[in-house]
Amino acid sequence: MKKNVAVLMGGYSSEYEISMKSGQVVSNNLDRGLYKVYRIVITKDKWFYLDNKNKEFNISRNDFSLKIENKKIKFDVAFIVIHGSPGEDGILQSYFESIGIPYTGCDSDTSAITFNKRDCISFLKKYSIPTANSIHLNYGDKIDEEKIIKEIGIPCFVKANKSGSSFGVYKVNRKSDLLPSINNSFKIDKEILIESFLDGTEVSVGVMNYKKEIKVFGITELITENDFFDYEAKYEGKSKEITPANISKIQQNNVTKIAKKIYQKLGIKGLSRSEFIFVDNTPYFLELNSIPGLTKESIFPKQVKINGISLQELFTDIIQQAIE
Repeated sequence: MKKNVAVLMGGYSSEYEISMKSGQVVSNNLDRGLYKVYRIVITKDKWFYLDNKNKEFNISRNDFSLKIENKKIKFDVAFIVIHGSPGEDGILQSYFESIGIPYTGCDSDTSAITFNKRDCISFLKKYSIPTANSIHLNYGDKIDEEKIIKEIGIPCFVKANKSGSSFGVYKVNRKSDLLPSINNSFKIDKEILIESFLDGTEVSVGVMNYKKEIKVFGITELITENDFFDYEAKYEGKSKEITPANISKIQQNNVTKIAKKIYQKLGIKGLSRSEFIFVDNTPYFLELNSIPGLTKESIFPKQVKINGISLQELFTDIIQQAIE
């Protein structure tokens, strides 16, 4: 019997549209011989099933069920493709744990850690993972510009602590830009990170436990036309993504080893994408995406393709892991 798969997309964050595109990719590539596929859109106001004619049917949040023509449909598994809240921060994971429905990806605790840049970096430092110097600020904290510059330096990066797709991220090249960047980042999140600038080659590494083996799908070099790999570079063609990355064998081995170690130590499940910058041969960890983009422009699907694995095969394995 085919299993009912709810593909969750949308969400509460500025990554809503990206999630909708990623969710559609998942929906299009799930094996119809194994699964009945339902596109489920999550917003702050409502949860609903979107049929092939884009008609909406409300989802009951009590037991995550759907009623169509007086027929109640229950789901065997939730395939979460929501970037940002509530998909990557543990909220949906906690919900599905409470009602006993299997779901793809990380558990609620791991999701909460990986989505919080400060907590993720602090956790990984215990395992000697190299990271940039950073300062954490909460909204309302006194901002001592001289102290920040002394500890972090200029240029530096100001980042919203819980955000993706480079929303709320600013590169500060002059002291006069520091305070405006902090204020703009606080518009996205009430917590921010200020990180030292690392001058080197930036790479994105796709990792997944595929067929019972932690596998690095690819190392992609990121070359942007902009000042850094921002939203425009990621989604509007203002960058070059080179897979495999043009890095040395030593660098390749080093980042592969560290990316796998991060996956294991954090207890990641499903697919993930980690960002690094090389300083000489050392990869410095920037952040991890526990639900990376799956759009046509996204990095992970391209890495999967060069391995000769179809998205259908990949998604089938993800679902099987969730149900087991």
